[in-house]
Amino acid sequence: MTDSPLRIVVAKPGLDGHDRGAKVVARALRDAGMEVIYTGLHQTPEQIVEAAIQEDADAVGLSVLSGAHMTLFAKVIELLKTKDAADIVVFGGGIIPEADLTELEGMGVAKVFTPGATTTEIVDWVRGHVAV
Repeated sequence: MTDSPLRIVVAKPGLDGHDRGAKVVARALRDAGMEVIYTGLHQTPEQIVEAAIQEDADAVGLSVLSGAHMTLFAKVIELLKTKDAADIVVFGGGIIPEADLTELEGMGVAKVFTPGATTTEIVDWVRGHVAV
């Protein structure tokens, strides 16, 4: 283990234009001492994976409010595997029905934060589950 801070890519995939939550999480992770790269709105899974690889990210946090979470998480995970980068932890949050959480976990999403999750909870989880 090194003393380097965790590098986290925070991304807004798809057509969803609401990024306040993603920015709040990005700021909380940054304030906790992590290096955070926020990709901005309307990113494709390909752009997100490319950014994660280029930035040597330890994790990717996806914020999905559009209802396309099953497709978007699956595509990001598939692309990471294809690019030999499956060691990058994928987590996320948003308006995601509880019924979908088990399937997302089964496809390799490490954690999904639903509405009501605190930034402290998210920071603590990242610290505890993303290794450098």
